[in-house]
Amino acid sequence: MPDSSPPTAVRRRLRQGRDRLATALITAGGIGVIAALLAIGVFLVVEVLPLFWPAGSTQAVSPEALWLPGEAADDGTRYRWAPTATLMSDEAPRISLVPLAWGTLEAAAWALLMALPLALGAAAHSSLFMSRPLRNRLKPTLELMEALPGVVVGFVAGLVLAPWVERHLAEVFTFLVLLVPGLLLAGGIRSGLPPRWQQAVPLGWAGLWLMPWLVLLLVAANWLAPWLEAVGFGGDLRRWLELRLGLDIAVRNAMIVGMAMGFAVMPTVYALAEDALSGVPRSLVEGAQALGATRWQTLWRVLLPAASPGIFSAVMIGAGRAVGETMIVLMASGNTALMTLNPLDGLRSMAATIAIELPEAGPGSVHYQLLLLAALLLFVFTFLVNTLAELVRTRLRRRYQRLGGGS
Repeated sequence: MPDSSPPTAVRRRLRQGRDRLATALITAGGIGVIAALLAIGVFLVVEVLPLFWPAGSTQAVSPEALWLPGEAADDGTRYRWAPTATLMSDEAPRISLVPLAWGTLEAAAWALLMALPLALGAAAHSSLFMSRPLRNRLKPTLELMEALPGVVVGFVAGLVLAPWVERHLAEVFTFLVLLVPGLLLAGGIRSGLPPRWQQAVPLGWAGLWLMPWLVLLLVAANWLAPWLEAVGFGGDLRRWLELRLGLDIAVRNAMIVGMAMGFAVMPTVYALAEDALSGVPRSLVEGAQALGATRWQTLWRVLLPAASPGIFSAVMIGAGRAVGETMIVLMASGNTALMTLNPLDGLRSMAATIAIELPEAGPGSVHYQLLLLAALLLFVFTFLVNTLAELVRTRLRRRYQRLGGGS
């Protein structure tokens, strides 16, 4: 019976053709992405330029009106965003982008303040201390959290978390006070146990046996909150903050945004930081431990310095995600263009402003061009942050290759 398979040369040419086709498709996809980014940037620049160099009788908008303080209003505000307000002939336009930039950076700062300690701590623990079976199950679960839509997180934060925090402000404050001392107490209790009992609560499985401890801290905070509120705050924490510190408390505020957006940013930072820490050549870790270093000393003296470019890249990408987030800020911030350091006040970011006001802005109007200017600023910031993160990641890869860790 004759052999029906094609000759070897024909199979080789078919395989080479498939490889060339796949390479061409990947290259075309990469070029398409770059072209799309350039097209977006060019479109924004072209639409924004008439704002500063208008044609015809339209007046140009000065950069001073966008970034410098104007005349103080009745409430003392010198930076105001109200581009659609009806003004008198002698009034300056209320088009300052400073409150929007402040809200964008404030939301990102609170999100990173919430996310970075948890994400970097979890990455360090899972890369060096955590049991391998637990890590193999926990890491994919945390990475899957990235797929959770921002609109869902914002919905839960705005309609569930924000009212609950307002009703239980004393309990939340007490839990935050107890959290760090409580975790340190758990570590101290474990270190004081006999060796046989320590084996029952191994450090590699701390992610599981600490969960009941956190529940116990929640119960303790709920029990201590009325006493702490009565002794330290005259029986009403909310009233004490308003009268003594002059802090207005909004239901949807910067703290709620930080908690919700930190939850959304944390998986990205964790995954990138954990990959950077796990990618450090094992020879460095084993060498440090062979010289007598503890795992804690190995983490601080070897792992973190070697993986610092990758960790920096993770933080930068997390910051870019936080600055560009729209739906969480839109639904959980109250959308008030305030410039305060009070975490219980609302805020308004550039991305949320674009989402709210762009459908109502007429194409070609000053309002429309101002919103596109805000979009251009977000685009440039995110592009620069992601580019810097990628450059740092490339440097890290080359360092690993020099150390013999491969790619």
